[in-house]
Amino acid sequence: MALVLAQAAIAAPQPPVPILLQPDRVFDGVDPAPHAGWQVLVEGDRIMAVGPHLAAPAGARLVPLPGQTLMPGMIEGHGHLFLHPYNETSWDDQVLHEPLALRTARAVVHARDTLMAGFTTERDLGTEGAGYADAGLKQAIDEGIVPGPRLLVATRAIVAEGAYGPKGFEPGVKVPQGAEEVSGVDEMARAARDQIAAGADVVKMYADYRYRPGEPSRPTLSEAELAAGAQAGRDAGRVVAVHTSTPEGMRRAIAAGIDTIEHGYGGTPAIFKAMHDKGVALCPTLAASDAVARYRGWNGQEPAPESVAQNRAAFRMAMAAGVPICMGGDVGVFAHGTNAREMVLMQAAGMAPAQVLIAATSGNARIFHIADRVGAVKPGLLADLIAVQGDPTRDVAAVRTVALVMKGGVIVRSDSVDVGRK
Repeated sequence: MALVLAQAAIAAPQPPVPILLQPDRVFDGVDPAPHAGWQVLVEGDRIMAVGPHLAAPAGARLVPLPGQTLMPGMIEGHGHLFLHPYNETSWDDQVLHEPLALRTARAVVHARDTLMAGFTTERDLGTEGAGYADAGLKQAIDEGIVPGPRLLVATRAIVAEGAYGPKGFEPGVKVPQGAEEVSGVDEMARAARDQIAAGADVVKMYADYRYRPGEPSRPTLSEAELAAGAQAGRDAGRVVAVHTSTPEGMRRAIAAGIDTIEHGYGGTPAIFKAMHDKGVALCPTLAASDAVARYRGWNGQEPAPESVAQNRAAFRMAMAAGVPICMGGDVGVFAHGTNAREMVLMQAAGMAPAQVLIAATSGNARIFHIADRVGAVKPGLLADLIAVQGDPTRDVAAVRTVALVMKGGVIVRSDSVDVGRK
């Protein structure tokens, strides 16, 4: 009997040790001004208390963070974990020539790099030819098999028949595409429902694209097709995202009742007013146009190439119209783990540093319908927290100096953190 009781005692789960984080200041993800002297108490996977002069429970771990700002884990709003930079391998070659196992192995590394950079959640907007592998990666992260951010995945995404890529091959040969092709309202509804059933958290559609290499983007999906996909997404409680950069593509997407427009480079004042009026958010992906321009030889000096200038102008128009701004850089076009590149470019284009931080935390959480779980330093939310050197509300580039990452109450990165006990 004594042996049985001893074994039971050994097997009994131990209560989690409370953690008291002691930074110089807290940026809570909502208030633009940081709170000097605030502390954060974490118990289990939740934030239990926030404020000045918190009392540490007996046995708590004390984590002093001198000179640092504690803030919510950041949320990447537009990523592709199954892509890597195009100056390493072209998009066509990644889709057609890289084995799925290789792309999945890369994605595992990309997920780890994203988390270690302080991004504890990512909206991943399509595997670009890797099928439903993102749903499997999400499951592996959730089960603790591999490290990574919390994922909202779009799986295959949806394009109009004949309007995506890769292209440039014998017309009679069916070449694997970077997304699922549809033609007509019924096919759209079926594809959206199939992808949701297979694990999609997001319905991602392409409202415009190039039919042939070298051509400009043109509207591809009809307003009725977009509306069918959006309706299927809404019925299932999913966020609906639309890639579009032409005014007509954007107009159709807004009319269809979607949640976010990705890129929006060709937006006009009238289009952005319509987005504001309908509550549609813009994910400007400034870093994607910046990266592609640099791959093509731009050295970063002004004047910027037309594509970069157009992207900046659209972003400023959207801000002026009061459009909700999503922080998402289209990471995968450039290196995973350097997600903050988008935030630095948003600040350079005229958004105040604190507003950039809000976009990357509570703003994205609200737009993606996850504000009841993440995005703010608030009692009851998941303890997804990071500490950075300095004060990012003065210069958002400070988020590049991540010193601590906590996901669900577990410290997964700690650079020279002195941990004590009360």
